[in-house]
Amino acid sequence: MILETLEKFAEGMGILNMDVRSAIMLAVACLFLFLAIRKGFEPLLLVPIGFGMLLSNMPVTGIFTAHVDPGTPLEGMGLLTIFYLLKPILPSLIFMGVGAMTDFGPLIANPKSLFLGAAAQFGIFFALFMAIIMGFNAQEAASIGIIGGADGPTAIYTTQQLAPHLLGAVAVAAYSYMALVPVIQPPIMKALTTKKERVIKMEQLRPVTQREKILFPIMVTIIVVLLLPAAAPLVGMLMLGNLFKESGRTLRLSDTAANALINIVTIMLGLAVGASAQGPTFLTLATIKIVILGIVAFAVGTAAGVLLGKLMNKLSGGKINPLIGSAGVSAVPMAARVSQKVGQEANSSNFLLMHAMGPNVAGVIGSAVAASVMLSMFSGY
Repeated sequence: MILETLEKFAEGMGILNMDVRSAIMLAVACLFLFLAIRKGFEPLLLVPIGFGMLLSNMPVTGIFTAHVDPGTPLEGMGLLTIFYLLKPILPSLIFMGVGAMTDFGPLIANPKSLFLGAAAQFGIFFALFMAIIMGFNAQEAASIGIIGGADGPTAIYTTQQLAPHLLGAVAVAAYSYMALVPVIQPPIMKALTTKKERVIKMEQLRPVTQREKILFPIMVTIIVVLLLPAAAPLVGMLMLGNLFKESGRTLRLSDTAANALINIVTIMLGLAVGASAQGPTFLTLATIKIVILGIVAFAVGTAAGVLLGKLMNKLSGGKINPLIGSAGVSAVPMAARVSQKVGQEANSSNFLLMHAMGPNVAGVIGSAVAASVMLSMFSGY
């Protein structure tokens, strides 16, 4: 009896049920946590993702199951499985929080920065065609391409509708590259610009009235959603959050969306994303291709923004610093901070942050629009 009990206890030990792929993913999870905690690479993203990955790759815990049979009671599901099942609404809630934290003033003051945000989305469509060439179908390619927008919630929202079987790989790649913006972007920015261009100091932006800030989210919602109905969940929630902030009448709602709500949702979404990266299903050739295509998409998007910035600099007679073009990707406000940092390295008195925020918030809208185009084109295939 005692021996049988001990044998049963031993069989239930995780260490005796560990496979090679899960062990590799545990090492990857520890790497993510190291980068987040020791190196400071976007810990708000990488800590929950890394820890979710750590938990889901522990054998026999039952804490996460990607596929749940209909009718399974809530108490029969693992904790991370419940978070994972909420993924259809979590990206939109993240966008509401982003809207409540974001000042669209720089974009309103300098509407030309919309072009920089649009240019940075070129990486999405470049990666889409590359993915098709590499053997992915149109829906899978669209999901992979959206990584180039450097927007994790948009990548999740798009992939869960077009290619849910790729959700783990796409989400981990998207959030990883978002966290590594300060590492990936500067070499590209410096390679494509001259020292003379990097030291350019831009004129101060004009003041933006409260009326403009209130009308902007309303008008953007009307125009974008009428043109692309699929954009309603993301663009609608982004603009609602911003309206909370700018109306002056909903400060409690703005504070909740920008702080408590987005923090709670980030924890849940990060854990769910990390949990979806389980060794047996994650470590495949398709995942390797997705990781490669993701970095290509992100690099091409960054380069396209900088190159358009160079063109706009020429057309403006040298008044625009091309570095702000790299902020056209959707990683807010990380990409804008990188533009500021690289600009100050070239000229310590340079202050590009507010100028870079224009393309940066345009990139948020641009990535949501690009995702909506993908959904409109490829849903139902």
